[in-house]
Amino acid sequence: MRNAKRRGAIGGTLGLAAAVVVPGLGPSAAGAAPHPAAALSGPAVVAYRGARIAVPAGWAVHRLDGRRCVRFDADAVYLGRAAADADCPARVIGGAAALRVEPLDDGRRRAGPVRADRLARYRLPAGGARVELPEAGVAVSGSGPGAQRAIRGIRLSAHWTGDDPDESTDDGTGDLDGLDDLGDAADRPASPDKPRPKLKKAKIHYRPGFAHGRAFDTCAAPSLRTMRAWRSAYRIANVYIGGVARGCAQPNLTRSWVRRVRALGYRLIPTYVGHQAPCAQFRTRFTPANAAKAGAWNAKNAVARARKLGIPARSPIYFDLEGYDSDDASCRAAAMKFLNAWTRGLRARHYVPGVYSSVGSGIRDLGRARGIAKPPIVWYAHWDGRTAVYDNPYLDRSWWPPHRRIKQYRGGHRETHGGVALNVDSNAVDGRVY
Repeated sequence: MRNAKRRGAIGGTLGLAAAVVVPGLGPSAAGAAPHPAAALSGPAVVAYRGARIAVPAGWAVHRLDGRRCVRFDADAVYLGRAAADADCPARVIGGAAALRVEPLDDGRRRAGPVRADRLARYRLPAGGARVELPEAGVAVSGSGPGAQRAIRGIRLSAHWTGDDPDESTDDGTGDLDGLDDLGDAADRPASPDKPRPKLKKAKIHYRPGFAHGRAFDTCAAPSLRTMRAWRSAYRIANVYIGGVARGCAQPNLTRSWVRRVRALGYRLIPTYVGHQAPCAQFRTRFTPANAAKAGAWNAKNAVARARKLGIPARSPIYFDLEGYDSDDASCRAAAMKFLNAWTRGLRARHYVPGVYSSVGSGIRDLGRARGIAKPPIVWYAHWDGRTAVYDNPYLDRSWWPPHRRIKQYRGGHRETHGGVALNVDSNAVDGRVY
């Protein structure tokens, strides 16, 4: 996740502009690591396991070999299966279109044309969906605005070719109609892990629903192997459970993964990355006019995702509202209207509403707001390198008193524990977890 109070315009989402940073508050949107360079740009037709895909103009094409991360911050086609331990950055905000083409698990493949009538009636929810094409031996999933167009490109061009398996070469802003997905339907469990030796336990003070200690967050849920290795340093981890702006694919995140990670002794911070503020520089945004509708929809969808993962009622779900221009009165009012609806929607479904945001925008604005339902717990970003959760110059001490705060005190960096490296953000926890 990334957050900051913005000062002026920020250009380029592919590393074309330097980061704009307010000291101590974290980076702006442009400060994230750029998306990997395109392997191929459209318009073009690429082949993979018998499928031929018409690539929309301007999209990148990536083959998933090694540990390449499947990211949703730039329009792209990914060929192959996502690695269980992909080398993802600590923080990415999605909303771009992505098309993933991967082998079917059981190797099914038969001669014959891809059924055009099936793809013609296939409707892709904005947050992601999956369709199997046994004629080509692949499964296709898409997410983000524009992916439907790419799926239709397969309908027009995919057919059985007899190729070897290794052959390869809408803005969405404010439009909330029909967003009824439950997240990324292509998410799948990692391969079974071999038993690992017991490691020294990290320090954590825990009682049901609450925890006090250090936590890490990273874009994609790590494999069980990595989670075992990292027990020597952490016992609390964030996990992005869904949302139209979630930044990375989640090949490991399943109901089984959640259950097994908790059995290892971890406690989780469920986080949902949905529509962003009107003045934020991301693709998927709500507007001042539909902020309340957007907040209610995101609350409903987040609960559906939590239930799908086996996260029960009375658990917290934090909404990731990235940094926005708090000086923009209209934008600030829309953000508060959105979070009011989010909070009410979570409460109505018996989950505990939380909010992650910058100390210089969303969290401070929530603290100052009047006449809205406020979340009982918050997670704020202030990258000053200090683990003190309550001694913060930007937040009144009366706001979210003890056991109701998490602080993200350090941004993206690389750590190695148990011989396994990850790109993570660092957090100090004294609040609600699952």
